Amino acid sequence: MVFSMLSQSMFAALSSRQAPVRIKSLGCSAVRACSMHASTTPVEQRNVTPIALPPRKHLAIVTCMDARINPFKQLGFEEGDAHIIRNAGGVARDALRSIIVSQRLLGTREIAVYHHTGCGAVLFTSPSLRELIKDSDPGNQQVADQVDSIDFMEFNDLEKSVRDDVKFLQECPLIMKGTKITGWIHYVETGEAKQIVQVSLAVV
Repeated sequence: MVFSMLSQSMFAALSSRQAPVRIKSLGCSAVRACSMHASTTPVEQRNVTPIALPPRKHLAIVTCMDARINPFKQLGFEEGDAHIIRNAGGVARDALRSIIVSQRLLGTREIAVYHHTGCGAVLFTSPSLRELIKDSDPGNQQVADQVDSIDFMEFNDLEKSVRDDVKFLQECPLIMKGTKITGWIHYVETGEAKQIVQVSLAVV
């Protein structure tokens, strides 16, 4: 019952908010071309792992896993310009491990927190999601113990969530001094993005 009610409410809310989505299919000729290229590549070349390169704009974007969000297209970037770090809600705390790798090993010096309207993270609470998971496997104490230890980091105020994430990064001692941090809201209804906050960490 919990699963049914939660799923229906989330689907209804998201369906009513999202803008029309146009899907562009990959043509069969492109698929064949990729297959032909792969089959003719020498074995010794295929086995070489490419070395990761720093993003050209030295930028890491923390955003939601929502399938409607495409920061490259929506912000006018090209592949290779920025790191895209995704999780449910685009929460900075959840992205910290990846941000550290991005900064310390791959040279990013700017972080953009990029949230969006119609986000599923405003449609549930951690307790309700925990109950949903427990109800799907009743009597499994291991499942109950593990899910009770998880903070799903939901929020109920979109603009506040952006400001809170920027503040978290601003105060986090693991973020490099001199980092520029911006906060954005993407409006899925119009396709527009609005910057709402910007800070820079002082260089000591």
